[in-house]
Amino acid sequence: MQDFYCEHVLEHFKYPSNYGALDHPTVSHEEHNPLCGDRIRLDLLIENDIVKDIRFSGQGCVISQASASILTDEIKGKTVEAAKLFGKAELLEQIGIPLEKSPVRLKCALLSLKALKVCLYGVADILEEEWS
Repeated sequence: MQDFYCEHVLEHFKYPSNYGALDHPTVSHEEHNPLCGDRIRLDLLIENDIVKDIRFSGQGCVISQASASILTDEIKGKTVEAAKLFGKAELLEQIGIPLEKSPVRLKCALLSLKALKVCLYGVADILEEEWS
């Protein structure tokens, strides 16, 4: 089973889903891992409380880039509230590689999730301004 997951991660690294930038995102945020230099930027387009589109860009190791690709697949189409509930356990399950014993690799895997949380917890204020 481990081989499948390694291949799964490598596929997301080689052929990432949702890679790029949005022209007019509702919210964006970039995170950086100073331990290894990985960078992930997320752009989200939110309409009617739904994540209509999500893109990532950045550079880094296989784990950080594949994790961002996997995360964007999982979040696209969800409500903002459902996206807020998507957490560490769900992302690590989707990645499928045991990373708990490697704190540096764990930080790489969770970099995109951290960027997502910063985006989403600032979204309520942005949407409220649009509707006022």
